[in-house]
Amino acid sequence: MKKTACVLIMALFCVSAISQESQTGYNFLRLPASAHAAALGGDNITIIEDDESMIFNNPALLSSVSDKTINLNYMNYMQGVNTASAAFNRIVKERASWAVSAQYIDYGSMKEVDENNVQNGDFTAKDISLGAYFSYLLTDRLAAGITTKFITSYIGNYNSIAMGVDLGINYYDPNYEWSLSLVAKNLGGQLKAYNDNFEKMPFDLQAGVSKKLTNTPFRVSVTMGDLTKWDYKFINHIVAGLDVMLSPNIWVGAGYNFRRANEMKITDTNNEGSSHGAGFSLGGGINLERFKLNIAYGKYHISSNSLIINIAYSL
Repeated sequence: MKKTACVLIMALFCVSAISQESQTGYNFLRLPASAHAAALGGDNITIIEDDESMIFNNPALLSSVSDKTINLNYMNYMQGVNTASAAFNRIVKERASWAVSAQYIDYGSMKEVDENNVQNGDFTAKDISLGAYFSYLLTDRLAAGITTKFITSYIGNYNSIAMGVDLGINYYDPNYEWSLSLVAKNLGGQLKAYNDNFEKMPFDLQAGVSKKLTNTPFRVSVTMGDLTKWDYKFINHIVAGLDVMLSPNIWVGAGYNFRRANEMKITDTNNEGSSHGAGFSLGGGINLERFKLNIAYGKYHISSNSLIINIAYSL
C-alpha cells in the first residue's frame, strides 16, 4: 500500500513536470495564506510546525498539525481588495489526517462603463476556492499529501469554474532537523470559462529544504519555484528565508523572493529599475499549546504593502 502510494505520487510529479502550464488564470491561488510562509518569502513548503496554515503551501505538512485545529487567516492585498481563508482538520488513527479549507478574495466594487465611457452602474469581482486535504505518514519520516480544490470566479454577471489538485511530499529528520519537500501545485483546468477561451491553471512545481543550525536558534530555508520553466534567470527561481527561535513558543523571521522583486521592478525615466521593497518580507509569531498567532509583512502588489494575520486554536 505504502509503496503503491509513493509510486503514484512520484508518477504524478513526473506528469506535472512536463505539463508546462502557463500561469494565466486564478492567480489568487499564488497569494500566501500562511503568515509563517509569507515571512520567509511567501513560497516556503518545508517548515515543520504545528501550523495549519502551512497546508495551503504543502498538503503533506498536514501530518504535523494537532487534531481539531481551527485556523483563520486574513490579508489586505491592496486598497479595496481583501482576502481571507480558513481551515479545519482531524487526525484519523495514527498516520492519516484530513482537512477542509476555504479561500476568498474580494476585489471590491468597480464602475461599469460602455464603449463610450458612459457609466451604466457598478459591478463586483471575487474568487473562491474550496479545498479538501488528505495526508498520510508513509514512514516515521516521510509524509505525502493531496489537495483537491473546487475553484470559482465571478466578474459581474460572468462566472468561471475550475478543478485543481496539489500534490506534496515531505521528508523530515528530527535528529538533524532536516526538512525536504517537493510540491506540484494547481494541476487541473477549467470546467467552465468566461467565454470560449479556456484559461490554464497557475501550475507551479516547487522543491524546498529547511535546516535548523545545530546548537543555534537559527533555521535556514530555501525554496525553488517554477521548476518547469527555465527561460529566465536562475536566481529568480529562489526564495530564501531565515527563522530565529527566540524561545520554544516565539519566532521571528525574514525572507526574500527574487522572482517577486524582479516581476515588480519599475523602470524610471532614466532607465533605472527599482522593486521598492518588493520581494522582502518579515514576520513573527507566538505559538502556545492550543492558541497560535502569526503575523507577517510583505509586498504583493506595486500599489501597497500587505499584512497577513493567522489565528489558530486547537479544540
